[in-house]
Amino acid sequence: MEILIVEDSLDDANLTIRSLKKSNIVNHIHHVKDGAEALDFIFARGDYASRSNEPKPKLILLDLKMPKVNGIEVLAEIKSRPDTKSIPVVILTSSAEDPDIKKCYELGANSYITKPVEFDGFVKSVKDLGYYWIMLNKSN
Repeated sequence: MEILIVEDSLDDANLTIRSLKKSNIVNHIHHVKDGAEALDFIFARGDYASRSNEPKPKLILLDLKMPKVNGIEVLAEIKSRPDTKSIPVVILTSSAEDPDIKKCYELGANSYITKPVEFDGFVKSVKDLGYYWIMLNKSN
């Protein structure tokens, strides 16, 4: 079971990874630092060309505000392709702006979570979303 975390903040990425590992519900977590790297990872291009025979992630946790390619562009690319549109994409971001939320759902985001500011709230949110998407949600 692989989760892809697309997050430019190393602190947020590390906290997310620790929260998921602590819940013991994932086998493999991969972190990429920007949208361009995420697309390369998902579609086995560039530095990730060797992934062409590996399965796609089972869940993508996607930040919106990132360098190179932003999260909305990444989401649009994932949901526009037949081989990736069924991958659950959870937006995990600091943006609580209505236009961002609306656009993400229009593009096919499966969930939109605003990162809690306090540590305990962040850890609980990540643990709960990991549990739901990996353990409870049924996907093909």
